[in-house]
Amino acid sequence: MTSRVLITPEAEKVVDELKERYGDLMFHQSGGCCDGSQPMCFEKGEFRTSDSDVLLGEIAGCEFFMSRDQFEYWKHTQLTIDVTPGRGSSFSLEIPMGIRFITKSRLYSEQEAKDLVAVNG
Repeated sequence: MTSRVLITPEAEKVVDELKERYGDLMFHQSGGCCDGSQPMCFEKGEFRTSDSDVLLGEIAGCEFFMSRDQFEYWKHTQLTIDVTPGRGSSFSLEIPMGIRFITKSRLYSEQEAKDLVAVNG
């Protein structure tokens, strides 16, 4: 099966560090507005998901959500979560570390698209 969301080893190290500090975590792909379009990391349950969100999968043991409307635009792409130096303008947990999570995307190959993991929600 083709995963819809992946994580780089560098980003996974940051997630592991955040888990040590905060416990269980979750991600939500922000759709814009104040924080741009970036993955946001929260303590599990701190960000309330609803019927308007879909669960794309898990990265580093953390659920990864996106709004249903935004998913319609991104459903043909595989997301890879990475980190980059710099402060984002969000409430994501990594911001005080002087880094921020970023999303890289690429279109699925024809074969990958046939084998996609289903989304929940």
